[in-house]
Amino acid sequence: MMAIYQDREAFIPYRRTDLIELCLQDGKLDPTNAQKFRDFCEILSAYYHFKFHQTLENLKDNFAPFNPDADTKSIKALTPDQKSEREAKLISTLTTLLKSANYFPLPKNLLQQAVSEHSLIELKTDIDFDDFEDIVCYGRGERAKIHFFNKLLQKTEQNIEIYERVVLLIKFKDKNYFESKNSKKLKTLNFVPGKMYVYLYGNIPKFDLEFLFPNVKIGMTWKDRLLFGLPAIGAAIPLLVKVLPQLIFILGIILFAMGVESFRIDQEKSHDIMAVLLTTLSVVIAFGGFAFKQYTSYQNKQIKFQKSVTETLFFKNLAINAGVFKSLIDDAEEEECKEIILVYYHLLTSKKLLNPKELDDKIEAWMDDKFDTKIDFDIHNCLRNLEEIQGKIVKGNLEKESRCPIPLLTYDNQGRCQVLPLQEAKTLIDYVWDNAFA
Repeated sequence: MMAIYQDREAFIPYRRTDLIELCLQDGKLDPTNAQKFRDFCEILSAYYHFKFHQTLENLKDNFAPFNPDADTKSIKALTPDQKSEREAKLISTLTTLLKSANYFPLPKNLLQQAVSEHSLIELKTDIDFDDFEDIVCYGRGERAKIHFFNKLLQKTEQNIEIYERVVLLIKFKDKNYFESKNSKKLKTLNFVPGKMYVYLYGNIPKFDLEFLFPNVKIGMTWKDRLLFGLPAIGAAIPLLVKVLPQLIFILGIILFAMGVESFRIDQEKSHDIMAVLLTTLSVVIAFGGFAFKQYTSYQNKQIKFQKSVTETLFFKNLAINAGVFKSLIDDAEEEECKEIILVYYHLLTSKKLLNPKELDDKIEAWMDDKFDTKIDFDIHNCLRNLEEIQGKIVKGNLEKESRCPIPLLTYDNQGRCQVLPLQEAKTLIDYVWDNAFA
């Protein structure tokens, strides 16, 4: 039974080239074998680069009908069924790729929780999740980060949970849906109905995920409303006191004209049309100016909110739409190569044969002891990948066991893992790479 850690991830936080050097720093390989190990890792990386290239092309082809940034024309219109098929293939391929890159899914209830809570950006938000036909949201690198805030003229610190990487794919419903919802606002939408948007962000607070959605609605919190409303009330009271005599006079004119005899006003003044007009105009100007000032203040507050959100996301946006696929392909190549390198190295240098659980524990302990890095190693996926690397070992003009391909990893009758010696492994992976285009 493999150990399951709730506070660890499968992501290996080292670059592939650095990980190779970390393995060699153990000193278990002599200089000759160390160079062979480097060569093996280099050919392995080239093979995985080629392998994932086809995945990238599939993603681009299936994304084309939904790409809002497309600058090319389609030679053939797709039927609704064909579009649905492309959409399903895209989402299936993308989720598989994300898992290969050691991302984990972020559930919808977490996104809904983010709407009601906040961490860095204190704004009231709302998202209509019914606008979406599909949502795919994955994260990687969950950790706590200290942020400093200016509060009551003092600097305070707070631990904020963040994701170092967040991938979000959203597919909006078609134009008919938004027309039936509110046809007047169709032209003001900052997205295209029926299209698909893909985002890659870095260092996003866990409870600010809602700001990644294009249809997020922003409003003021109760604290902002009080800070905005109380000064407005305070400014309105002196104004009301100032114009109160004019208001009473205008009210008296109106009631007198309606025949209410209980209201007595100066007859000469009531017949002075100019005085009535000037009084009315002064009241209108006073209240109009006050209303305009408050409206301008509110608009400035809204602009400040939008600026805060825009600046926050601008510096955290790593890629968008088709560009996200290229970044994820690179991540998946790196992660799968790093996993294979770790497994092969530890099986190669182990003094005894190891079963999958022992191997998994050994790698996790090695990362913890050597580099103080705790991971939840994905051993099963890696072992499958090693088994799938099969080829022939060519020596001169002869092929060893030429009737059937030789896997890089096999199991003995007790379920313990075995890998080919370094020279044979290097020859086999070289053969696989040479015949990758066959």
